[in-house]
Amino acid sequence: MGLFDKLFNYRDAGEKPSANTTENFGEPVRSLFTSTGALSLKQNTEITDDQGRLAYKASSKVVTLKDETDVTDANGKPVAHFASKVISLHERHIVDMADGTHFELSNELRHIVKDVTNIEGLGWQLRGNIIGLDFQLYDAKGAIIAVISQKAVSIKDKYCIDIYQPQYEPIVVTILVALQHMVRDREYAGA
Repeated sequence: MGLFDKLFNYRDAGEKPSANTTENFGEPVRSLFTSTGALSLKQNTEITDDQGRLAYKASSKVVTLKDETDVTDANGKPVAHFASKVISLHERHIVDMADGTHFELSNELRHIVKDVTNIEGLGWQLRGNIIGLDFQLYDAKGAIIAVISQKAVSIKDKYCIDIYQPQYEPIVVTILVALQHMVRDREYAGA
């Protein structure tokens, strides 16, 4: 395993998962890849499968106080809607899935090196490191649901999602899109 594999787990469609990912979590059941277009009046993110076929799409209005985003499947059927909570001590996003599931993403403030985001309402936790561009999503029992990795240098915001519990795929995709917004908001705040 090379130094690059230890530091970054991102890969493009058609490539094998990083050795670090497979050693720690095994082979994923399914992998998805994101690409976010250049900023306009809307921020659009396409989520594709390993063959490059559209699986989901997220669309956000750039100029809103609540950072509202809609996630749809490849056919345009609603999957989820989320918005940031305007006044909060934590970075917080409120999510309503089309199937009626409701949860909130809330960053814990006391972690310095690793970021911890609680998925309140599901009992899940997203652990990772914005500097290392690598996150793991765990269920309430501590089992891995997905590994999310961001491409270090790219004109477009790109992520790879290795999914281990495919029954949660729509929720995982929605959490990923919300994570992208949280990372982007943090970058803007630091600029």
